Amino acid sequence: MNKPFIVGIAGGSGSGKTFFLNCFLKHFDKSQISLVSQDDYYIPVGEMSAEENKQYNFDLPSTIDKALFLEHINTLIAGETVYKKEYTFNNASATPKLLELKPAPILIVEGLFILHFEEIARILDLKIFLDTEEEIALQRRLKRDLIERGYSEEDILYKWHNHVVPAYREYLLPFKNNCHNVVSNNTQIAEDIIRVSKDISEDLKQKIQFLSKSEL
Repeated sequence: MNKPFIVGIAGGSGSGKTFFLNCFLKHFDKSQISLVSQDDYYIPVGEMSAEENKQYNFDLPSTIDKALFLEHINTLIAGETVYKKEYTFNNASATPKLLELKPAPILIVEGLFILHFEEIARILDLKIFLDTEEEIALQRRLKRDLIERGYSEEDILYKWHNHVVPAYREYLLPFKNNCHNVVSNNTQIAEDIIRVSKDISEDLKQKIQFLSKSEL
């Protein structure tokens, strides 16, 4: 298989990266696209108390197994399948799934530090940056963590101000102007992101020139 076209998608917490990514993926068949997520490469830390979890900073590059992350990206580039246990965010009661990542003409690499990790950034053919005002991103994070993860507002705000924002400003924001597409996502209007994801995907299809339109 020829080298895949590699797309990097980066965005801070609450930027709407997951929604954008899901919209983007809908424009391709499963055989055309492969996704590798930085979130599946956190270094396990074992069970922690609520206070330990609050204090532990997950928003640092050192919390990611960068070597394995890069190894699996290169394996997919080489046209080979990757098997990786799903990361369950230290939820001891969750049974991790075995993820099967198959090579494809388009490889998406997504995560907070993908532009900071030089070895990864330099192999990206297309860099997409999800840009959101910090106050809007905070409101989205509060909504998610209060409802979906059961964290207290105090814990969420502590992590936001002490971990999330400093990491965003140091490890992601400096690379914004180096990206090919900066997607502003400051509204709750889903159609805006759906339209942008469609435009970028159509442009990408032209770039990689699939052999026949019927395959799309």
